Amino acid sequence: MGKKSNDDVPSLFIGSSVIPIINKLQDIFSSLSNDIGDHRLTGLRLPQVVVVGSQSSGKSSVLEALVGRDFLPRGSDICTRRPLLLQLEKCPKGIGDNNDDCLEWGEFGHFPEKRFYDFSAIRREILAETEKEVGVKKGISDKQIRLKICSPNVLNITLVDLPGITKVPVGDQPSDIEARIRNMIMSYIKQDTSIILAVSPANADLANSDALKMAKEVDPTGTRTIGVITKLDIMDKGTDARNFLLGKVIPLRLGYIGVVNRSQEDINKNRPITEALAYEDQFFRDHHVHVYRGLSDRCGIPLLAKKLNQILEQHIRNVLPTLKTDLTSHLVAVEKELHAYGEALDSKGEKGAMLLNILTKYSEAFSAEVDGNTQAMTTKELSGGARIHHVFQSIFGKSLEDVDPCEDLSDEDIRIAIHNATGPRNALFVPEVPFEVLVRRQIARLLDPSIQCLRFVYDELIKISRACEAVELRRFSELRRRLEDVTARFLRDGVKPAERMITNLIEMEMDYINSSHPNFIGGTKAVDTAQLELKAMQAGRPQSDNDKAAPAGTSSTRTWGVPAVASLFASRGSSVGNSSKRHAAEVVHDFDQAPPVIQLKNPPLVLRPGETDTEYQVEIIVTKLLITSYYDIVRRNIQDLVPKAIMHYLVNHAKRNLLGTFIEKLYRHSMSS
Repeated sequence: MGKKSNDDVPSLFIGSSVIPIINKLQDIFSSLSNDIGDHRLTGLRLPQVVVVGSQSSGKSSVLEALVGRDFLPRGSDICTRRPLLLQLEKCPKGIGDNNDDCLEWGEFGHFPEKRFYDFSAIRREILAETEKEVGVKKGISDKQIRLKICSPNVLNITLVDLPGITKVPVGDQPSDIEARIRNMIMSYIKQDTSIILAVSPANADLANSDALKMAKEVDPTGTRTIGVITKLDIMDKGTDARNFLLGKVIPLRLGYIGVVNRSQEDINKNRPITEALAYEDQFFRDHHVHVYRGLSDRCGIPLLAKKLNQILEQHIRNVLPTLKTDLTSHLVAVEKELHAYGEALDSKGEKGAMLLNILTKYSEAFSAEVDGNTQAMTTKELSGGARIHHVFQSIFGKSLEDVDPCEDLSDEDIRIAIHNATGPRNALFVPEVPFEVLVRRQIARLLDPSIQCLRFVYDELIKISRACEAVELRRFSELRRRLEDVTARFLRDGVKPAERMITNLIEMEMDYINSSHPNFIGGTKAVDTAQLELKAMQAGRPQSDNDKAAPAGTSSTRTWGVPAVASLFASRGSSVGNSSKRHAAEVVHDFDQAPPVIQLKNPPLVLRPGETDTEYQVEIIVTKLLITSYYDIVRRNIQDLVPKAIMHYLVNHAKRNLLGTFIEKLYRHSMSS
């Protein structure tokens, strides 16, 4: 007898040596990522077959035909909304009916140790797990669902079923659904370790297949793409896919396989897949003579399963050396990290010493980051305490300096304030009350930027706390979480006294306007400066009689006198003369007949002074000068005292007391439990 060909090797042994090993590695990598949050192994892409196709291309039918059972969600919209990692493993047939090994079963990665023997229950679980992640709408997620199916009727193959390519969102699908699905597909097929299974329906324009187009973008030579042409039995009469199957239209190194899917009617009537496979076999037999002659090695689901098994096995053998090197490199790095953690801790005393050491290192690293004493100092950007200094000087201080204290005070506002302060009398002097009222309003504006400065520094301290994590904390994920919680709560508590102090500083400045401050401009100088400004303004226009009647005068600091008070008396109070002292009633009696009654208009609800543009100009200028001068004094105080308050109550308080808080909240609690 001659030597058996590869086709004669029992399918049980095809790929049985390496594909299950890859499946085991996938299980390990996934559990590491989910259980301990270690995503470093996700960079190691394991060999697998990635199934790509547009909606309604027949992807689901192909996968179910490979398994031989109905188990995938179906519908008119996107059915696959999360990647489904499908591990097919061939298991031997059992001896008796009560032997579990004779049964087909599925097992989910999120339900280890639980076997699903009912494949309709598998479908329901896929739907439930999908909705748990993305809801009941039509959103998608790149988080995998892992499903292993063991059956004597399958070959060892690892596949990833991805959402179908769509062009236009329908219903409540996201507007960017096409881009999101495309990005997800590209993230899988661009990996050199992936075999691309490009599914295209024969009843559409195969030359414009979305799956083949995307595959060509990442695999232009077609060395790792295998094409599957579905629905051959419903092509238009007179057309066939022979040239495509021969690779004459779009050549692929791995070639094409043509298959016949179950119709929607078959699915609705629960037609068994075994009958569908028998129909497919009969279809190719009937068309073998005239259409698909000589293409028996390129048609049918059984051939597709065998070819995928062989291609994947060979692909794994090709990438295995590189994969082994990458795994070895990761192993060395992990062993080095493990060594840095130290030996295993057995006694309570050893655990306490380790905990205290971690807390001390963390606190020291926090202080070093604030003070700029860290060994890992970057030269690319500001970090740590340098960012806090930037907040104080370049953000807080500069913003206060840029504020014009009179920008929101119009001349009309000041004129009304002067009128209100004089009551029923004319203003003989610049009143003190309008100045104090208006300057307090401007001082109050300093509170908001001061509180914002505090919040900015708090945010910087949170960043510092996250940057100074000790290496040992990676070993203790629960400790790391509790440490972050205690630090955040401690810093929040430090914000409260700092905020109270800042509020008190502003209120202190508002409560006492110290017009005797040596840097305050004072009334005399303000009046002199105001007159110079007024003369400069009037130099460009003719002076009225009233303007000429205002010579320069003198004033004191507290009274802030307006020059030429006597002239103001003369101009504003001359209507009342001394020549007549008779009462109005006496004058009326001089006439035989009383004159008509003069009726006054009622004052309006909102009353504004009917002043001319030139009246109170000196007083307005003086008031602005006084406000600007005093605001500048307060602004300098606040620029100096707010950073001091923040440093004392928050930053330095954290440096001094963070370790003590850790010992109280974490160390003592741990030792007592």
